[in-house]
Amino acid sequence: MAGIKVEINTNDDECCEPSILEVSNLSVIRSGKLVLEDINLTVHKGEFIGLVGPNGSGKSTLLLSLLGVLKPHKGSIEIFGNKPNSRNFFGRIGWVSQAASNLPSQVKLTVRELVRLGTISGSNIFSFHDNGSNEKVTRAIEMVGLEDVEHVDVSRLSGGQRQRAVIARALATEAEFLLLDEPLVGMDNNARNSLLKLLDQLCHEVGKTILMVSHDLTAIRQTAHRMIFLEEKIRFDGPTHLFPDLETLAGLRGITPTHEGPIHIHSIPRLEEV
Repeated sequence: MAGIKVEINTNDDECCEPSILEVSNLSVIRSGKLVLEDINLTVHKGEFIGLVGPNGSGKSTLLLSLLGVLKPHKGSIEIFGNKPNSRNFFGRIGWVSQAASNLPSQVKLTVRELVRLGTISGSNIFSFHDNGSNEKVTRAIEMVGLEDVEHVDVSRLSGGQRQRAVIARALATEAEFLLLDEPLVGMDNNARNSLLKLLDQLCHEVGKTILMVSHDLTAIRQTAHRMIFLEEKIRFDGPTHLFPDLETLAGLRGITPTHEGPIHIHSIPRLEEV
């Protein structure tokens, strides 16, 4: 495992942007099992970070801990200078979970109505004709490829379409920090490329900070500035261009190339302590 256990600190004094996330010595236990151990992580404004690792490595657990859904066994988390689930960062974080496509069938919102919820804040809750919000909604819907069904009830969409609708809702929000857990699942190539382009624009042109979990290494390497390989501990943290090449990683960790398409991380044996 020497080829993967690399830790490169890119968040030193050379970074001029303020930090929005500080994780210190974080350990998390779920169902009596240690899932995350001694996680130290700093995220600066404007970064696009790709979080990768085998199934069960703690990626979703880390995101849920950042949201305050899971409590640390030890260590601390600060987002925008506050503990997770604080009122002080309400509306500043956009979240898309793996369960995004599992919306209740009773939901009676059109795609456009659902996406517009992401633009509503305390300052515009009664502004039903906010042209700025309408433009954001339209753009988000177009980028996830749902313009043909924007007036269709979400309950009538396929699972993949529902997922895209929820992604669009997160992208339409004014949140500064986007947490995306496998947002590309269920998307065709056109929708996938459109979403990646939008995320790139959100980061570089709008200044949003993005932490994205994905099994699609090709997508991560196309868009992320920085990559983190997680398996209980952080095994690699550094610039994307220094991440091990795919062939080396495939040989070391069981990643299987799928011809000329995206390369995905499949179920991989647990790391041994080194």
